[in-house]
Amino acid sequence: MKNIFALALLLFSIVTFSQIKGTVTDDKGIPLPFVNIFEENTYNGTTTNDKGKFILNVKSENPTIIFQYLGYKTEKKSITKNQFAESLSIMLVEENITLKEVVINPKDNPANEIIRNAIKNKKENSEKTARFKADFYSRGIIRLKDLPKTIMGQKLDMFDEILDSTRSGIIYLSETVSKITFQKPDKMKEIIVASKVSGRDNGFSFNNAASVNFDFYENYLPFEINVVSPIADNAFNYYKYKFEGSFFNENRQQTNKIKVIPRRDNEPAMEGYVYIVDDSYAIYATDLSIRGNQMQSPAIDKLTLKQSFSYNSINKIWVKNTQTLDFIAGMLSIKVNGRFTYVYSNFEFEKQFEKKTFTNEILSFQENANKKEDAFWNTIRPVPLTEEETTDYQKKDILQTKKKSKTYLDSIDAKHNKFKVMDILNGYSYKNSFKKWSIDYDGPLLSTSFNTVQGWRINAGLSYTKRDEDKRTYTRIGSKVDYGFSEEKIRATANYTHKFNNTNNSVLSFNGGSSVNQFNPGNPISNIVNSVSTLFFKNNFMKLYEKNFVSGFFGREIVNGFTMNLNAEYSERRPLYNTTDHSLIKSDDLYTSNNPLSPNDETSAAISKHNLVKTNIGMRFNFGQKYITRPDGKYNIPNDDYPALTLGYEKTFAATDKNYEYDLIAARVNYDLTLGNKGTLQMVFKAGKFFNADNISFVDYKHFNGNQTHIGQADSYTNVFNLLPYYTASTNDSYSETHIEHNDKGYFMNKIPLLKLLQSQLVLGFHNLAVPDRKPYQEFCVGLDNLGFGKFRFFRVDYVRSYQNGYQGDGVVFGLKFLNILE
Repeated sequence: MKNIFALALLLFSIVTFSQIKGTVTDDKGIPLPFVNIFEENTYNGTTTNDKGKFILNVKSENPTIIFQYLGYKTEKKSITKNQFAESLSIMLVEENITLKEVVINPKDNPANEIIRNAIKNKKENSEKTARFKADFYSRGIIRLKDLPKTIMGQKLDMFDEILDSTRSGIIYLSETVSKITFQKPDKMKEIIVASKVSGRDNGFSFNNAASVNFDFYENYLPFEINVVSPIADNAFNYYKYKFEGSFFNENRQQTNKIKVIPRRDNEPAMEGYVYIVDDSYAIYATDLSIRGNQMQSPAIDKLTLKQSFSYNSINKIWVKNTQTLDFIAGMLSIKVNGRFTYVYSNFEFEKQFEKKTFTNEILSFQENANKKEDAFWNTIRPVPLTEEETTDYQKKDILQTKKKSKTYLDSIDAKHNKFKVMDILNGYSYKNSFKKWSIDYDGPLLSTSFNTVQGWRINAGLSYTKRDEDKRTYTRIGSKVDYGFSEEKIRATANYTHKFNNTNNSVLSFNGGSSVNQFNPGNPISNIVNSVSTLFFKNNFMKLYEKNFVSGFFGREIVNGFTMNLNAEYSERRPLYNTTDHSLIKSDDLYTSNNPLSPNDETSAAISKHNLVKTNIGMRFNFGQKYITRPDGKYNIPNDDYPALTLGYEKTFAATDKNYEYDLIAARVNYDLTLGNKGTLQMVFKAGKFFNADNISFVDYKHFNGNQTHIGQADSYTNVFNLLPYYTASTNDSYSETHIEHNDKGYFMNKIPLLKLLQSQLVLGFHNLAVPDRKPYQEFCVGLDNLGFGKFRFFRVDYVRSYQNGYQGDGVVFGLKFLNILE
C-alpha cells in the first residue's frame, strides 16, 4: 500500500512539475487571447484562452518556450525547474513592422510577387506535412445574446434556467482530446480519448478534426460552399494584395505581412491578413474573415479563421499547431456567437502509412471517454478554462443532477402540459419526461385542405412515443383520422414503428386502415398547392383513389454502405369521383373529372375495385461511405467521390384478377459533384422495366413527377419535370429518366454588374423522359435560386422550354421553398 501511495505521489509530482502556466499580456497589461505558445524545436504547444491564460505540459527539464502573437514581437523564455510551479507573467510588445520601399506601379506590387512565390512553392510546403500522427484538442463554446422571450407568438423558454437576467449565456460548451492520423488531402483516422459536454455527464461531443481541416495550401476551404484560398492557383482572380511590411520571426526569418482583399464583395473570398515566410514561402499565420452571404450561409454574419504555425529547426517544417474559428450569427432576433479552439501537438511525420491504416471509419471513441474526472482534464487540457467556462461547467453539473430528478421533471412537464382551448385546433403534446414518453395530438388547423373528391378536408392525429435518448431509439404507436365534408366520409389509419438501434438503423413498422391517395405515390402535388390551384383557378390536378390496406416494413443497414428494405402490403383499391364543384372564384369553367385517363368524363373511373398483395425489396449502395462510430450510434457520411445506386424489385400476387399481377425491376443512380468553386452538379438517372403487365391497374403504373401548377417546392428539381402533365406519360412498360442540374453557387452571378446585388445563384437544368410508343420528352431550364431579402432566401424562378418531336411549350416555375414548412 505504501508503495502504491509513493508511486502515486511521484506521478503527481512529475505531472505538477512538468507543467508551466501563466498569463500573457501586452505592455499595457491587457490580456492577449490566442497567443501561440510552443516548446522550441518541438511540436508541443498550446494557446492562451480569452483571458490570456495558458497551460503547457513540457517535455524537457529546461525548456525554451516561444510566445508568438500576430502584430507583436515574438518572445523566447528559458524556463528552469524551479519555475514549473510558478505562474509566469509574459509581456509582449508590438512588432516593429518594416515597410519596404513600394513602387506605385501595381505591376511591381511586392505583395503580388510574394503571393506568386507562395503559390509556386505551396505544393512543396504542403507535402512536408502530407502524412502525420498528432494529438488533437478541441473546445467549442456557443452563446446566446439577448434572447427574446417570444418570436411570432411562440415562447422561447427552453434556455431560461441557464441564461442570465439579460437572457444571455452559454448554451453549448464541450471539449475533446483525441489521437489523429492524417494523410492529405482527406484521409483521417481519429480516436477520441476524452469527451466532455457541459451539463451532460453521459454526453459525447461532436467536435472532431475532420470537420475543421482547413488547409490554405489547398485551392479551396470547405465551408457551406468552397471558399477560395488566398494562395489558390486561381487566387489572383479573386483577391488583391497589399504589402504591409515585414519583420523577423523567432527563427530570424523574414516574414511578410500581406493584406488580403476580395475583388468582389459577394464572392467566396476571405479578407484579412496572411503571413508568408521569405525563402520557403511557407505560411507563418493567417487571420482571415468572411461574411455569411459570401459562403451561402445567410444566418452567419461573420466568420473568422485564425491559424498559427510553428517551426522546427531540426526537420525544417512549418506546421499548424493552433487554430480558432469565431463566428457571429443571428436570425429572427436570435443572436448567437461562439468560438472553437483547436490545438495540434506531438506531431510524428511519416513517409508512408500501411495500406490498412485508413478505413471507412474516420472517428471512434475509446471506452469511457466521457467518464474522465476533473483531475484528468486539469492535467491534459492545453488551454485553460476561462472563469465563464468554469462557472458554466459547475452550474450545469448541479443543474444536471436536478434535471434528472422526478420532482424537477414533473414540474417542467406540468408547465408544458397545460392545455389551452386553441390546442384543439393547433395541436397538443403531453410529456412524461421522467419515464421518457409523450402523447402528441396533431390538430386539424394546419392540415385543412381542399380537393374535388372530398371537398374541404381535415385530419387529426394521436400518437404515443417512448424514447431511449441515450441509445437514440424509440417506439411509436399512432393513428390519424381524415374527414371529407363534401364526401361525408371518415377514414382512419393506424401505425406502429420501432427503431431497434442507432447502429444499423433497424426499423420495423406496421400500418393499416383506409386512406385517400394520389395515383402517383410520389405525391407530386402538395395539399396546399392543390388547394390554391383548385379553389382560385379551378385546376384540380390532384387525382385520387381509396386504399384500404395493411402493410409491414423492415429496413436496416446490412454492412457499411449497403442498406436493404423489405415491404409487403395487402390492399383493396376503390375508385373515387368528384363530389363538389365548389370554388372561391366565379367562373364558368368546369372541374376535370377524377379520372386521369379521361379528364372530361365524370362517369368513368381509372380503376375498378380490386385487391392484391404487393411486395418489394429495395437495396441502396452508398459506395465509399465513411462513418463515425459513437457510443450512441453510427453516423454515416456520404462519399462525394462516388455515386449512390438504388435497386428495386416489385412483385404482386393474390389479385382478384390475374391480369393485375406483374413484376417490376427498377434502378436509380444519384451523383452529386462539387466543381471546385464553380458550384455543384446533381445528376439523377432512373430506369425500370415491367413484366407481364399488359393489363395491370393504373394505380401500379409508373407515374412521373410532372408539374402543371408552375409552383416548385423542392431545393433542387432533379426529381420532377417542370411542365409535364401529371399522367400523360404513365407507363406499364419500360422507362428511363434523366435529370441534370447545375447550380453555380454564385460563381457567374457574382461577377455580373447589378445582378450580383441579388446574391442569387444561376441554375441550369436538363430533363429527359423516354417511354415506349412516345417520342422522348425533354426540358431545358435556366433560373435563379437563393432569391429573397436579407437572410431569408426561400425563392427561386426558372424559365423552362419543353420539346417532344419539336417545340412543345414554355413556362415559368416559381419556387416557394417556404411552403415545405406549412406541409
